[in-house]
Amino acid sequence: MKLKQKIIHESLKLFSLKGFLSTSIQDILLAAGTSKGGFYNHFSSKEDLFFQVLDEASKIWRKRNFSDLDDIENPLRKAKKLLENYRDRYLKDAENFPGGCVFITFSIELGDQRPHLAKAVNKGFNGVKEALKMLLDEAKQTNELQANVDTRAATEVLFSGMMGAAVIYSVDRSVKSLDRAMNALIEYLEKLKA
Repeated sequence: MKLKQKIIHESLKLFSLKGFLSTSIQDILLAAGTSKGGFYNHFSSKEDLFFQVLDEASKIWRKRNFSDLDDIENPLRKAKKLLENYRDRYLKDAENFPGGCVFITFSIELGDQRPHLAKAVNKGFNGVKEALKMLLDEAKQTNELQANVDTRAATEVLFSGMMGAAVIYSVDRSVKSLDRAMNALIEYLEKLKA
């Protein structure tokens, strides 16, 4: 692994565990096995690193959560698969996110202290909501959902449940608790079927 990628990977893990604000440059140097010169050769600042870590985390998120969705034609099944992937392939990824969902960590710690960084994280959250709503809208158009389902409201319920499950899992690390929360969302989705 090249040094730049190693710094990004180790920082992602540290940010997941400690947050952006509580992770020092020294913590990053130790984890990546490099010097300040090695760091600043690739990043102009810790904030520059933040955006590159956010980009890497987003790539991992997409790869894990959208895995196998193209093989499914039915939009409601795609939404269900997205929820299953989120539970099994993303949240349980202790290699990249040993402290839990890094986006949750960022959003909690950065909102008041670094709003411009929190805004970048929120952009990703809005993208997740858009993807969920698009799937629900497609399902409604193909009469898979009950006619009275408000897809915007259903999207908010699913997204909020996903975020809540991530927060709880990052605190208690209980797979049973995570499975229970995500299974409840999947059951909710099933109840919306026509």
